Amino acid sequence: MANTNWTSANIPDQTGKNILITGANSGLGFHAAMALSGKGANVIMAVRSLEKGKAAAAQIKTMYPNAKLDIMQLDLSDMDSIKHFSEAFHAKYKSLNVLMNNAGVMAIPKKETTRQGFEMQFGTNHLGHFALTGLLLDLIKKTPDARVTTQSSGLHKGIDAIQFDDINWEKSYTKWKAYAQSKLANLLFTYELDRQFKAHKINAVATVAHPGFAETNLQRYSGFVVKYLANKILAQSAQMGSLPIVRAATDKNAKGGEYYGPTKMGEMRGYPELVKSNEASYNTLAAKQLWEVSEKLTGIHYDF
Repeated sequence: MANTNWTSANIPDQTGKNILITGANSGLGFHAAMALSGKGANVIMAVRSLEKGKAAAAQIKTMYPNAKLDIMQLDLSDMDSIKHFSEAFHAKYKSLNVLMNNAGVMAIPKKETTRQGFEMQFGTNHLGHFALTGLLLDLIKKTPDARVTTQSSGLHKGIDAIQFDDINWEKSYTKWKAYAQSKLANLLFTYELDRQFKAHKINAVATVAHPGFAETNLQRYSGFVVKYLANKILAQSAQMGSLPIVRAATDKNAKGGEYYGPTKMGEMRGYPELVKSNEASYNTLAAKQLWEVSEKLTGIHYDF
Protein backbone atom coordinates (compact mmCIF):
# COMPACT_ATOMS: atom_id res chain seq x y z
CA MET A 1 0.00 0.00 0.00
CA ALA A 2 3.01 2.28 -0.30
CA ASN A 3 1.76 5.63 -1.46
CA THR A 4 4.58 8.03 -2.28
CA ASN A 5 4.21 11.73 -1.68
CA TRP A 6 1.45 11.33 0.91
CA THR A 7 0.69 14.85 2.16
CA SER A 8 -1.91 16.64 4.25
CA ALA A 9 -4.04 16.78 1.09
CA ASN A 10 -4.55 13.02 1.52
CA ILE A 11 -6.10 13.35 4.98
CA PRO A 12 -9.73 12.23 4.83
CA ASP A 13 -12.45 14.57 6.08
CA GLN A 14 -12.31 14.67 9.89
CA THR A 15 -15.51 16.62 10.53
CA GLY A 16 -17.11 15.62 13.83
CA LYS A 17 -14.09 13.71 15.09
CA ASN A 18 -12.46 14.42 18.46
CA ILE A 19 -8.69 14.26 18.06
CA LEU A 20 -6.50 14.70 21.13
CA ILE A 21 -2.88 15.70 20.47
CA THR A 22 -0.32 15.89 23.25
CA GLY A 23 2.34 18.58 22.81
CA ALA A 24 0.19 20.40 20.26
CA ASN A 25 1.59 23.88 20.82
CA SER A 26 4.90 23.44 18.98
CA GLY A 27 6.87 21.34 16.53
CA LEU A 28 5.33 18.15 15.18
CA GLY A 29 2.23 18.39 17.35
CA PHE A 30 1.51 21.93 16.20
CA HIS A 31 1.75 21.01 12.54
CA ALA A 32 -0.44 17.95 13.11
CA ALA A 33 -3.01 20.18 14.81
CA MET A 34 -2.82 22.62 11.92
CA ALA A 35 -3.33 19.93 9.28
CA LEU A 36 -6.20 18.24 11.12
CA SER A 37 -7.91 21.56 11.81
CA GLY A 38 -7.92 22.13 8.07
CA LYS A 39 -9.86 18.88 7.67
CA GLY A 40 -12.62 19.82 10.10
CA ALA A 41 -11.52 17.90 13.22
CA ASN A 42 -12.28 19.05 16.72
CA VAL A 43 -8.68 19.23 17.95
CA ILE A 44 -8.00 19.05 21.67
CA MET A 45 -4.57 20.58 22.25
CA ALA A 46 -3.07 19.03 25.38
CA VAL A 47 -0.24 21.33 26.45
CA ARG A 48 1.90 22.03 29.50
CA SER A 49 1.54 25.79 29.10
CA LEU A 50 -1.94 27.18 28.48
CA GLU A 51 -0.36 30.47 27.40
CA LYS A 52 1.69 28.77 24.70
CA GLY A 53 -1.31 26.68 23.74
CA LYS A 54 -3.44 29.78 23.23
CA ALA A 55 -0.72 31.39 21.11
CA ALA A 56 -0.49 28.26 18.95
CA ALA A 57 -4.27 28.12 18.58
CA ALA A 58 -4.34 31.76 17.50
CA GLN A 59 -1.73 30.96 14.86
CA ILE A 60 -3.79 28.03 13.55
CA LYS A 61 -6.85 30.27 13.35
CA THR A 62 -4.99 32.71 11.10
CA MET A 63 -4.85 29.83 8.58
CA TYR A 64 -8.21 28.25 9.43
CA PRO A 65 -10.52 30.83 11.05
CA ASN A 66 -13.21 28.22 11.71
CA ALA A 67 -10.82 25.75 13.35
CA LYS A 68 -12.35 23.91 16.31
CA LEU A 69 -9.69 24.01 19.01
CA ASP A 70 -9.86 23.19 22.71
CA ILE A 71 -6.77 23.97 24.80
CA MET A 72 -6.33 21.82 27.90
CA GLN A 73 -3.47 21.70 30.39
CA LEU A 74 -1.47 18.46 30.68
CA ASP A 75 1.95 17.72 32.13
CA LEU A 76 2.95 14.19 31.12
CA SER A 77 5.77 14.18 33.68
CA ASP A 78 3.25 14.34 36.54
CA MET A 79 0.78 11.52 37.18
CA ASP A 80 -1.46 13.86 39.17
CA SER A 81 -1.71 16.20 36.17
CA ILE A 82 -2.57 13.26 33.91
CA LYS A 83 -5.36 12.16 36.26
CA HIS A 84 -6.74 15.71 36.48
CA PHE A 85 -6.64 15.98 32.71
CA SER A 86 -8.54 12.70 32.35
CA GLU A 87 -11.23 13.93 34.74
CA ALA A 88 -11.59 17.21 32.85
CA PHE A 89 -11.66 15.42 29.49
CA HIS A 90 -14.35 12.99 30.62
CA ALA A 91 -16.44 15.92 31.82
CA LYS A 92 -16.33 17.46 28.32
CA TYR A 93 -16.25 14.53 25.91
CA LYS A 94 -18.07 11.24 25.48
CA SER A 95 -15.99 9.95 22.58
CA LEU A 96 -12.37 9.97 21.41
CA ASN A 97 -11.72 9.17 17.77
CA VAL A 98 -7.96 9.64 17.79
CA LEU A 99 -5.49 9.84 20.65
CA MET A 100 -2.20 11.13 19.28
CA ASN A 101 0.55 10.47 21.83
CA ASN A 102 3.01 12.95 20.37
CA ALA A 103 4.69 14.98 23.12
CA GLY A 104 8.18 14.14 24.27
CA VAL A 105 11.55 15.22 25.60
CA MET A 106 14.91 14.25 24.11
CA ALA A 107 18.53 13.89 25.17
CA ILE A 108 18.36 15.68 28.52
CA PRO A 109 22.05 16.27 29.35
CA LYS A 110 21.95 15.37 33.04
CA LYS A 111 19.52 12.93 34.55
CA GLU A 112 16.27 14.53 35.65
CA THR A 113 13.23 12.88 37.16
CA THR A 114 9.50 13.33 36.91
CA ARG A 115 7.44 14.40 39.89
CA GLN A 116 6.98 10.75 40.83
CA GLY A 117 10.71 10.01 40.50
CA PHE A 118 10.93 8.33 37.09
CA GLU A 119 13.79 9.12 34.70
CA MET A 120 12.40 12.08 32.73
CA GLN A 121 12.55 10.66 29.20
CA PHE A 122 11.12 7.25 30.08
CA GLY A 123 8.66 8.84 32.50
CA THR A 124 7.35 11.43 30.03
CA ASN A 125 7.66 9.75 26.65
CA HIS A 126 6.42 6.32 27.69
CA LEU A 127 4.91 6.20 31.18
CA GLY A 128 3.04 9.49 30.78
CA HIS A 129 1.41 8.34 27.56
CA PHE A 130 0.83 4.83 28.95
CA ALA A 131 -1.10 6.35 31.86
CA LEU A 132 -3.01 8.79 29.66
CA THR A 133 -4.09 6.06 27.23
CA GLY A 134 -5.19 3.81 30.08
CA LEU A 135 -7.27 6.55 31.68
CA LEU A 136 -8.98 7.34 28.38
CA LEU A 137 -9.45 3.70 27.37
CA ASP A 138 -13.16 3.69 28.22
CA LEU A 139 -13.82 6.47 25.70
CA ILE A 140 -11.63 4.79 23.08
CA LYS A 141 -13.61 1.55 23.52
CA LYS A 142 -16.92 3.40 23.11
CA THR A 143 -15.86 5.16 19.90
CA PRO A 144 -16.19 3.12 16.69
CA ASP A 145 -12.96 2.85 14.66
CA ALA A 146 -10.96 4.71 17.30
CA ARG A 147 -7.22 4.97 16.88
CA VAL A 148 -4.28 5.40 19.26
CA THR A 149 -1.21 6.69 17.46
CA THR A 150 2.12 7.15 19.21
CA GLN A 151 5.23 9.05 18.19
CA SER A 152 8.40 6.97 18.34
CA SER A 153 11.78 7.73 16.76
CA GLY A 154 14.24 6.10 14.41
CA LEU A 155 16.69 6.47 17.30
CA HIS A 156 14.95 3.58 19.07
CA LYS A 157 17.48 1.47 17.15
CA GLY A 158 20.17 2.79 19.49
CA ILE A 159 19.21 0.18 22.08
CA ASP A 160 18.38 -3.50 21.64
CA ALA A 161 16.39 -4.13 24.82
CA ILE A 162 14.65 -2.40 27.72
CA GLN A 163 17.00 -2.56 30.69
CA PHE A 164 14.47 -3.81 33.22
CA ASP A 165 17.15 -4.15 35.91
CA ASP A 166 17.74 -0.37 35.85
CA ILE A 167 14.77 1.09 34.02
CA ASN A 168 15.18 4.52 35.64
CA TRP A 169 18.93 4.75 34.99
CA GLU A 170 19.90 4.87 38.65
CA LYS A 171 23.22 3.05 38.15
CA SER A 172 24.38 5.21 35.26
CA TYR A 173 22.81 7.65 32.81
CA THR A 174 23.49 8.14 29.11
CA LYS A 175 21.17 10.69 27.54
CA TRP A 176 20.92 9.11 24.09
CA LYS A 177 20.46 5.57 25.37
CA ALA A 178 17.81 6.78 27.80
CA TYR A 179 16.02 8.47 24.92
CA ALA A 180 16.34 5.36 22.75
CA GLN A 181 14.86 3.24 25.54
CA SER A 182 11.84 5.54 25.83
CA LYS A 183 11.26 5.35 22.08
CA LEU A 184 11.66 1.55 22.02
CA ALA A 185 9.11 1.50 24.83
CA ASN A 186 6.70 3.50 22.62
CA LEU A 187 6.92 0.78 19.98
CA LEU A 188 6.57 -2.15 22.39
CA PHE A 189 3.58 -0.41 23.97
CA THR A 190 1.88 0.26 20.63
CA TYR A 191 2.29 -3.26 19.32
CA GLU A 192 1.04 -4.79 22.58
CA LEU A 193 -1.89 -2.35 22.74
CA ASP A 194 -2.96 -3.38 19.26
CA ARG A 195 -2.65 -7.05 20.19
CA GLN A 196 -4.91 -6.40 23.19
CA PHE A 197 -7.46 -4.58 21.03
CA LYS A 198 -7.58 -7.61 18.73
CA ALA A 199 -7.69 -10.15 21.56
CA HIS A 200 -10.61 -8.38 23.22
CA LYS A 201 -12.38 -7.65 19.91
CA ILE A 202 -12.29 -3.91 20.51
CA ASN A 203 -13.10 -1.80 17.46
CA ALA A 204 -9.89 0.24 17.67
CA VAL A 205 -6.34 0.06 16.35
CA ALA A 206 -2.97 1.23 17.58
CA THR A 207 -0.40 2.61 15.14
CA VAL A 208 3.00 4.22 15.53
CA ALA A 209 5.19 6.64 13.60
CA HIS A 210 8.51 8.41 13.55
CA PRO A 211 9.29 11.83 12.03
CA GLY A 212 12.73 11.16 10.60
CA PHE A 213 15.17 13.98 11.27
CA ALA A 214 12.85 16.97 11.67
CA GLU A 215 13.89 20.42 12.83
CA THR A 216 12.05 21.10 16.09
CA ASN A 217 12.80 22.52 19.52
CA LEU A 218 13.04 18.91 20.75
CA GLN A 219 16.72 19.17 19.79
CA ARG A 220 17.52 21.98 22.19
CA TYR A 221 19.68 19.62 24.28
CA SER A 222 21.38 17.96 21.34
CA GLY A 223 24.51 20.11 21.16
CA PHE A 224 25.88 22.55 18.59
CA VAL A 225 26.51 20.04 15.78
CA VAL A 226 22.96 18.70 15.76
CA LYS A 227 21.13 21.86 16.76
CA TYR A 228 22.80 24.23 14.31
CA LEU A 229 24.73 22.34 11.64
CA ALA A 230 22.92 19.04 11.03
CA ASN A 231 19.53 20.75 11.31
CA LYS A 232 20.39 23.09 8.47
CA ILE A 233 21.91 20.42 6.22
CA LEU A 234 20.03 17.17 6.91
CA ALA A 235 16.79 17.96 8.71
CA GLN A 236 13.44 18.25 7.03
CA SER A 237 10.84 20.73 8.20
CA ALA A 238 8.63 20.10 11.21
CA GLN A 239 5.67 20.17 8.85
CA MET A 240 7.16 17.27 6.84
CA GLY A 241 8.13 15.51 10.05
CA SER A 242 4.53 15.63 11.24
CA LEU A 243 3.18 13.74 8.22
CA PRO A 244 4.02 10.19 9.41
CA ILE A 245 2.03 10.47 12.64
CA VAL A 246 -0.82 12.22 10.81
CA ARG A 247 -0.91 9.43 8.25
CA ALA A 248 -0.78 6.77 10.97
CA ALA A 249 -3.68 8.52 12.69
CA THR A 250 -5.93 9.13 9.68
CA ASP A 251 -5.15 6.92 6.69
CA LYS A 252 -8.23 4.74 6.19
CA ASN A 253 -6.03 1.93 4.88
CA ALA A 254 -3.70 1.91 7.89
CA LYS A 255 -3.82 -1.28 9.93
CA GLY A 256 -3.18 -1.90 13.59
CA GLY A 257 0.46 -2.43 14.49
CA GLU A 258 1.76 -0.53 11.45
CA TYR A 259 4.71 1.86 11.70
CA TYR A 260 5.07 4.90 9.44
CA GLY A 261 8.04 7.09 8.70
CA PRO A 262 10.09 8.66 5.91
CA THR A 263 12.21 6.33 3.79
CA LYS A 264 14.88 8.54 2.21
CA MET A 265 18.42 9.08 3.49
CA GLY A 266 18.26 6.28 6.04
CA GLU A 267 14.71 7.22 7.06
CA MET A 268 15.75 10.77 7.89
CA ARG A 269 13.76 12.53 5.16
CA GLY A 270 10.86 12.04 2.82
CA TYR A 271 7.15 11.39 2.68
CA PRO A 272 5.58 8.88 5.10
CA GLU A 273 5.44 5.23 4.13
CA LEU A 274 5.35 1.91 5.93
CA VAL A 275 8.67 1.15 7.63
CA LYS A 276 10.01 -1.51 9.99
CA SER A 277 11.20 -1.02 13.54
CA ASN A 278 14.06 -2.99 15.06
CA GLU A 279 13.82 -6.64 16.06
CA ALA A 280 13.65 -5.80 19.77
CA SER A 281 10.41 -3.88 19.27
CA TYR A 282 8.60 -7.05 18.14
CA ASN A 283 9.61 -9.06 21.23
CA THR A 284 6.23 -10.03 22.69
CA LEU A 285 7.69 -11.22 26.00
CA ALA A 286 9.46 -7.89 26.50
CA ALA A 287 6.24 -6.07 25.58
CA LYS A 288 4.27 -7.97 28.23
CA GLN A 289 6.98 -7.36 30.82
CA LEU A 290 7.05 -3.65 29.99
CA TRP A 291 3.27 -3.53 30.27
CA GLU A 292 3.35 -5.11 33.73
CA VAL A 293 6.13 -2.80 34.88
CA SER A 294 4.29 0.24 33.48
CA GLU A 295 1.06 -0.66 35.28
CA LYS A 296 2.98 -1.11 38.53
CA LEU A 297 4.90 2.16 38.22
CA THR A 298 1.94 4.30 37.14
CA GLY A 299 -0.78 2.59 39.16
CA ILE A 300 -2.92 2.61 36.00
CA HIS A 301 -4.46 -0.75 35.10
CA TYR A 302 -6.11 -1.22 31.72
CA ASP A 303 -9.67 -2.52 31.71
CA PHE A 304 -10.15 -4.12 28.30
